[in-house]
Amino acid sequence: MGAILALIFRAVPVDDAGVRDWTGQLVPGFWMAWTFPVALFFWSIAALLIIMTLLAIRFPETPRVGVLRIETTRGDRLFISLLGSAFIHIGWLFFAGPDLIWGAMILSLVYAAAVFRWV
Repeated sequence: MGAILALIFRAVPVDDAGVRDWTGQLVPGFWMAWTFPVALFFWSIAALLIIMTLLAIRFPETPRVGVLRIETTRGDRLFISLLGSAFIHIGWLFFAGPDLIWGAMILSLVYAAAVFRWV
C-alpha cells in the first residue's frame, strides 16, 4: 500500500517552476478527474478494507449490540462511519463551503470514533 501511495504522490503534476499542482489531474484527458485528493480518498478506503480484513482474520469478529439496538460487526460499523462521513462532508460543503473542508474531516473522525465505540 505504501508503494501505491508513493506512485500516487509521484503522479501529482508539476508546473514549469517545480511547484506541485495538488488539485491538477493525474491523468490529463481521462474520463474522470483523478486528482491527488480523489486518489488519496480511494487509497484510504482500500487501506481501511485491507486493515479490516486482516483484523477479521487475526481477531475473529463477534457481533455486539450498541445504542442502535442492532447487532453490528466491525465491518458494519466501518460502513456506517463511511456513510455518515459522506453526509457530514456534503453538509459541510453546503453550509461552510469548500475552504475549510478540514473541519469536516475532523468532525468525521470524531463521528467514526463514536460509531466504533458506541454502535
